[in-house]
Amino acid sequence: MKLLYFVPETVSTHRADVAVLFGSALPKHGILTHLVGMPAEGATSTSAFADVSMPGPTIGRAHRELAYLGLSLRTLAVSASGCDVLQVRDMVPTGLLVMVWAWLLRRPFVYWMSFLMSEGRIERARSDLARQLPLRGRLRACAVLTRGLVERWLLYRVVLRLADHVFVQSDEMRRHVARRGIAYDRLTPVPMGVDCDRLNPDAVVPRRLAGWEGVPIIAYLGMIERRRRFDLLVDAMVILRARFPAARLLLIGEAPAPAHLDELSAYVRCRGLADVVHVTGWLPTDDAWTLLAGADAAVSVIPRGEIFDVSSPTKLLEYLALATPCVANDSPDQAWVLAQSGAGLLCATTSQAIAGGLIEILEAPAVARRRALAGPAFIRRERSYSVIGARVAEQYQRITARRFGQCGPAS
Repeated sequence: MKLLYFVPETVSTHRADVAVLFGSALPKHGILTHLVGMPAEGATSTSAFADVSMPGPTIGRAHRELAYLGLSLRTLAVSASGCDVLQVRDMVPTGLLVMVWAWLLRRPFVYWMSFLMSEGRIERARSDLARQLPLRGRLRACAVLTRGLVERWLLYRVVLRLADHVFVQSDEMRRHVARRGIAYDRLTPVPMGVDCDRLNPDAVVPRRLAGWEGVPIIAYLGMIERRRRFDLLVDAMVILRARFPAARLLLIGEAPAPAHLDELSAYVRCRGLADVVHVTGWLPTDDAWTLLAGADAAVSVIPRGEIFDVSSPTKLLEYLALATPCVANDSPDQAWVLAQSGAGLLCATTSQAIAGGLIEILEAPAVARRRALAGPAFIRRERSYSVIGARVAEQYQRITARRFGQCGPAS
């Protein structure tokens, strides 16, 4: 079986649900992917995919989107007839285009929904409009709001209703989409996972930053942006340091824009933690894992609300795969993972509760380490990409069987 898959990232994406699931796990089940994505500077190898298409160099966002549209049309014209399934992830206009093409070719059309993109645009635009922005900023926010509202209507009223199948990020997202009138049996949750072929906890050598060798280290892995509510984590560190004055916070990740990092730094200084918090910036995955393994505890704080409640956080899974003692707040997927694994502490979404969990780990580190040892086995059993890949492959077989009947996929 061959998929033609349109994604909004670069073809050398670090997203595991693209690179690992479609580049490594699904080919083991005879499902090959022709990936259509954006170009990347210094792109890494894309040989894991059957085929790769990307536009040439672009200048500015408008040029980038037009180049991608042109590429999509060319790829559909040249390659779509040789594929068994046409699929789009998180792009409503492209989804409409590919859906029509799939209908003309009588191929199954699948939509992959990993984030509430339209709702996210609407929320961000309304937040910007509530601020005192200059006229240009307000006009830009109005344009983003209009796009979000239009795409949300098209997504739930047209694209998802007419798709042969929809893959969603979590059980919570499945319920979210079903409430909008999409048939429940056409929605399949595919949570994030871990590449257990690459992450072997026994092979990861713990490392600490220079000068941090003898202090309690709390680690966080992931994107550093204002929507992630870092004020909760910073305030938790203030509470934690009343009990463990030497404790430090290590943020392993990068910000999507300098303004996000500036806001975090200003808040850290305001709370008197300028010498306590360190941001690494982007790191290769293996380097990030060594720092996580060297931490005394790891923390995953996911904001509550419509946008993030449907997510499937990867950071908690990596903490468990590394057997790192951890604390996570009560985001739905995190609550399920910790209830099923018993490998970490679940807390409410408050600074006091987060600090309480971290204090419990630091006061009884041996107990926390024993509890964390349940993490790797749980990940291999439930959230490894080998397991997820097998489940997804079965669903693709059902999708094509429904469309093509007993004759098998067309070629």
